[in-house]
Amino acid sequence: MTIRIGIICPSNIAYRRFLPALKKCENFTYVGVAYATAEEWFGRDVEGNDASVLLKEKEKAEGFVKEFGGKVFQGYEELLSTPKIDAVYLPLPPALHFKWAQKALERGKHVFVEKPSTTCAADTAGLVELADAAGLALHENYMFIYHRQISEIQSVIASGELGALRLIRASFGFPFRGAQDFRYNRALGGGALLDCGGYTLRLARLLLGDTAKVVDGYLSEHNDFGVDLYGNAVLRNEAGLTAHIAFGMDNSYQCQLEVWGSKGCLMADRVFTPPADFAPKLVVQTGGGSREIAVEPDDQFYHSLQVFARCVAEVDFRKERYEELLRQIELVSQLEQMR
Repeated sequence: MTIRIGIICPSNIAYRRFLPALKKCENFTYVGVAYATAEEWFGRDVEGNDASVLLKEKEKAEGFVKEFGGKVFQGYEELLSTPKIDAVYLPLPPALHFKWAQKALERGKHVFVEKPSTTCAADTAGLVELADAAGLALHENYMFIYHRQISEIQSVIASGELGALRLIRASFGFPFRGAQDFRYNRALGGGALLDCGGYTLRLARLLLGDTAKVVDGYLSEHNDFGVDLYGNAVLRNEAGLTAHIAFGMDNSYQCQLEVWGSKGCLMADRVFTPPADFAPKLVVQTGGGSREIAVEPDDQFYHSLQVFARCVAEVDFRKERYEELLRQIELVSQLEQMR
């Protein structure tokens, strides 16, 4: 089965990561990209500078066509209304995910949505209910978990080389990206928790298992933007294994995992965002010394697309992904309640 897919919004991640990965997928056909009309642009009237922003969106969409082919759709609604697509990719700011995912599902389109799925548990549950009733795929793009280095990390843990696990630490943060970035706009779903914090929660849950819960946490909101710029949390599973996570978007860069056991420790320093041509290295330290594990380059976006294709094709697998969505947003909600 070939899945015909279109993009809502000519975003940077769609251009740099999504479309190059899509070109490798024989089970997908790229149809085109939509830029917002004046009415669709965050529900605002377009005057002055806003009109120039929309012109830039159109120009970016035309750049997509020059590089990757496909068609430019004059508005998100136009793309959703065409019978020539089966699925949509949503790389919009988080606060817009629910609205446009809902519209896509109501029009019978499978949805591949950037993280986070939505900004609250109620909205994610609503999308899951709608997708389930319509027999449609809804996949959240935490692509890093599909990189082969994650499988390698899990293999080292399963081998017993580290002994009994004592603690997991994960951190993901980056420097200030500029006041115009959506991450610094609460109305668009900004804030560190919904952005880099979601990565650390997803990894902690992967390693702790489905019984993981947030037992303590902190979010910093003492700034001019009114969003959480950084935070940290403690998660624990029913067996007592604990994970410490830290995240921020006004920080020096970190993208790290440490798994500490009774016999050794494993460290990864590019665990969330390795480019497709990057070869990560894992470091394992035990009483016998230190060794490096060289991991071959891998395209995690490609693998996430293949997971999405499987969601489209397999009902049982699709329902498992629904549960993943709900568990992820529940952890976000647990930490959010500790503001």
